[in-house]
Amino acid sequence: MTYEYEVTAKLAPALALLAAVGETGHVTRAAELLGIPQPTASRRLAALAEVVGAPLVLPDGRGVRLTRAGKVLAESASRALAVVEGGVREVREEIDPGSGRVVLGFLHLLGRALVPSLIRGFRERNPGVRFTLVQGSRQDMLERLRDGELDLVLVAPPPDGDPALAAAPLAEQELRLSVPRGHRLAGRDRVRLAELEGEDLVTLEHGYGLRQIIDDLCAEAGFEPRIAFESQESETVRGLVAAGFGVALLPHVGPVRSPGVVEVPLAPPIYRTIGLTWPTADRLTPVVRSFRDHVLRTVGGDRHPRVT
Repeated sequence: MTYEYEVTAKLAPALALLAAVGETGHVTRAAELLGIPQPTASRRLAALAEVVGAPLVLPDGRGVRLTRAGKVLAESASRALAVVEGGVREVREEIDPGSGRVVLGFLHLLGRALVPSLIRGFRERNPGVRFTLVQGSRQDMLERLRDGELDLVLVAPPPDGDPALAAAPLAEQELRLSVPRGHRLAGRDRVRLAELEGEDLVTLEHGYGLRQIIDDLCAEAGFEPRIAFESQESETVRGLVAAGFGVALLPHVGPVRSPGVVEVPLAPPIYRTIGLTWPTADRLTPVVRSFRDHVLRTVGGDRHPRVT
């Protein structure tokens, strides 16, 4: 048995306490969180300091603050506890997969119809399953998936060549040009992408999959887009177009809500691929695995259907 193993074995029972002290900055509150008496918490902290060989907390007003050694150990404890909590969750759901939780990340526009439809179909057979829904950029969703904060993500385009992530294409979504009413292109049946050279473009920020697609398309067409406004949400982009601040390439999502916007198809048509992504490491709980398979059957079984 190594020295590190011996010390870890002595520290393990009190790691939750140290993490709680780091979170609350107060021994009494940390004790309340763990359901133990405050004197017991103080004794455990003192015993921890003795094992480590350095003080872990110092008085700070009416509370306490972690020392440098305490911060290092508390951060490690928090990471270790997150892994243990995941294991406890998996065990609980292994016993009763019908009462588990799925943390699903997705792009904003997919929340209009696709995500509610998928969840509704799954919960008809699994009414006890809970969902935590997280929206954000493609880059943010994938980073949080790698870090274990999310179970599954729906992004466009799905990642390719990342050994940490597996992905399956589900559907295709057409991109169309959105212009203000009265714009020179508003009455056209089709518009070539090259005709947008010199136009003020309203688009999403870097980190969003749609922004990367647009940058690549403009490069292929031989021009650099003239970005007038950047946003984090497609409906805001559509609103800026309606106000006359520029044109935009946006996914076609059915009838346009904004009365000041005209959608014009592109020639040739351009589509983006929506995909479901999950970690390649075998850490999916039974309920997450079940929902993943439900999504693949429901949407992916029709060879990339078109979604609006």
